Amino acid sequence: MNKIRFSCEQYAWVMAGCIKPEEPYYDRFAHISQVVGHSGFAGFEPIDKFLYSHYDAERLASALAGGKIELSSVVLLDDWLNPRETEAERVAADRLIELLARHFPKAVLMLCQMPTTRPDADAELKTRQDNLIACINEISRRAAGRGLKCSYHPNSPESSIWRTQSDYDRLLPMLDAKVLGWTPDVGHMAICGMDPRKMMRDYRSLVNHVHYKDMSAKLDWALMGEGVIDFTGITQDLVATGYQGWIVVEDECERAVHEPDKVTQECGDYVSRVLKPIVAKQACHS
Repeated sequence: MNKIRFSCEQYAWVMAGCIKPEEPYYDRFAHISQVVGHSGFAGFEPIDKFLYSHYDAERLASALAGGKIELSSVVLLDDWLNPRETEAERVAADRLIELLARHFPKAVLMLCQMPTTRPDADAELKTRQDNLIACINEISRRAAGRGLKCSYHPNSPESSIWRTQSDYDRLLPMLDAKVLGWTPDVGHMAICGMDPRKMMRDYRSLVNHVHYKDMSAKLDWALMGEGVIDFTGITQDLVATGYQGWIVVEDECERAVHEPDKVTQECGDYVSRVLKPIVAKQACHS
């Protein structure tokens, strides 16, 4: 079995308005799972706010089985504005930890900030950052105690608290590496002026989950393979350094808003043609 496998993120369908958190969407989820599997992906990564209304593990497993895919990971998306989790944040985190630990113990718990508040003042920004780090480290300790693998995913909207090189240089050493790794999103780093390949080399020891999305030279999201991100070089680096885990494709190009199924199929074709052969060499030499 390859040490690196490819998964697909749910966000394209969220962008397209296909998924509403207040409504059950079992049939839609089953359809998405089939699209993901038929596109050549081995796994799927949903977002907790758009997961089944009642966290029905049996129906979730059934939908995934319909596409012959695995639950690679689930995104825990929240604000974490305070030095400690709010009651609602703790309930949400523990609910997801319970679901994964009981039913999907191989899935990665991927934490991600809801990008809603970036203070202008430096001192306020650092306090905001410190609060989030304290919360995600604590959540990861609880999850690791249940045997789960955890990773943190920074993002790039203007309201995100992790956008710049200095933000990342502050963030990454503060992650509790005993229980929490880093999910580099190559598109989010590139669109904020960083070199994702260099960043992943510099902080390789923290990388335990990966997100791929493409970006055009005009600094907007592009269909995978049509932009400027060096997926080949980054994948080669991961192979060369013995990375074992998921690479998750999250396409946010404009077409994804209108054609999430077709964009997923085209991303899967790019992965099969360009990236899987790189990973196959890893399997042959291991």
